[in-house]
Amino acid sequence: MTTTDLVRPTTESSTVYPSVTIVVSPRERFSYSRESLDSIFENTHMPFSLIYVDGNSPRYIQRYLDEKSQAKGFEVIRTNHYLSPNQARNLAIPQIKTDYILFIDNDVVVAPGWLERLVKCAEQTEATIVSPLTCIGRKLHQKVHLAGGEAHINVEFEGSEVRRKVHEKHYFVNRPVAEILDQLERKQCEFAEFHCMLVRREIFDTIGQLDEMLLSTREHIDFCLNVSQAGGTIYCEPESVVTYVPDIIFRPSDLAYFMLRWSDHWEITSLKHFQQKWDLNGQDKYFKKRYKRLGYRRHEAFVKPLARRLSFGNANPWLEERLITVDRWLNRLVTAGRNG
Repeated sequence: MTTTDLVRPTTESSTVYPSVTIVVSPRERFSYSRESLDSIFENTHMPFSLIYVDGNSPRYIQRYLDEKSQAKGFEVIRTNHYLSPNQARNLAIPQIKTDYILFIDNDVVVAPGWLERLVKCAEQTEATIVSPLTCIGRKLHQKVHLAGGEAHINVEFEGSEVRRKVHEKHYFVNRPVAEILDQLERKQCEFAEFHCMLVRREIFDTIGQLDEMLLSTREHIDFCLNVSQAGGTIYCEPESVVTYVPDIIFRPSDLAYFMLRWSDHWEITSLKHFQQKWDLNGQDKYFKKRYKRLGYRRHEAFVKPLARRLSFGNANPWLEERLITVDRWLNRLVTAGRNG
């Protein structure tokens, strides 16, 4: 694989493919919806259906989606309240009859040929799930976020006591793509992420819909564990490339959803449910690390940039720590008791 392989136009448009429905759903903000959806239509050269799940986006995004759906002929499912990611996906799943479902977040940009290569991998390997090389950053397709990984439950015995612990490992995380091109190859792995994943629709006939008690975290691990338990297989296909594009969250129309999406309440609820569902050791370092990081996404995407802005572009640890304290208090006050 070369650097140009990552973005070369596909020449497979004349190939007959199995049917695919793309399901776009909100991840954590709305302001990148146009760029993300435009990239899908510009860089996908095989036939597909599309369902866009719109969970209470701002009016300017709703207008864009309505105009785009009229022009391109796709369906919009809209709610007047915010949705957790699995809630959004579950609204679309029952309506889909195609061979495959492609789940993608609304802040992901795709490279040419991305979908064709995912489908080709699924057909050749008979995989249940195929994930692309998922990059991260505003510089598209340059830094690895996920190139496959490991996720399973280890069972340990300590005398008469049995402890079940999660093992999770990401391959090549945060590595420059250019440095590891010769190491990127199609391989079977143990998990994918919902940034972008191709799934055989029939697996939902076996395992049911996605778990809506997982409001903000561990939903991808839970799904992949269920698929593996049902005898399915998971592959990463690095010939397919997409990029998740995070940002600083200052827009009021993004901020309300972002703060709920990454609220302590949603994250604690998700972690506790995941632990209980899979009978895991809650004192394991896997969970301790995640409880210690509560609010991390809010702090990185809003609180720390706000502290720097208020300090005229300079680092201000004193102000940052106080804003973090205020954020934690306000977040718990506003979101405690809210359901997903």
